[in-house]
Amino acid sequence: MTQKILAQVEASSLKPEPASFAIGDTVDVHTRILEGEKERIQIFNGVVIARSGSGSREMFTVRRIVAGEGVERKFPLHSPKIAKIEVKRSGVARRAKLYYLRDRVGKAVRLREKREEQVETAAGGKKPRKATAAKG
Repeated sequence: MTQKILAQVEASSLKPEPASFAIGDTVDVHTRILEGEKERIQIFNGVVIARSGSGSREMFTVRRIVAGEGVERKFPLHSPKIAKIEVKRSGVARRAKLYYLRDRVGKAVRLREKREEQVETAAGGKKPRKATAAKG
């Protein structure tokens, strides 16, 4: 009974269509910032290294390098302070949390980009093809 009531209360604070992104994606998070009377939008761009929680409590962590120093920021997914989330690159991630990127420096921080090539089959339909690495 209490679970149903909580779900109804939470439903009002959920965004109708939250942005769809995955772990390993490079995103721009547009955040509303109040400075006195004025409101402006600040962009925080980086790699999504974690998602946690569910419903109105869902959070995601974005990491970027600023002046050689790693900076991480956690955002609530359904916050009204987040104007929008833009996916710039889709990265290949084989784990749910990319905390191992904290130990990496320079080009080692980069993730492979997700490629989605379409190949036509003999029947006329399309199916995704796995990327193969060329030898040599």
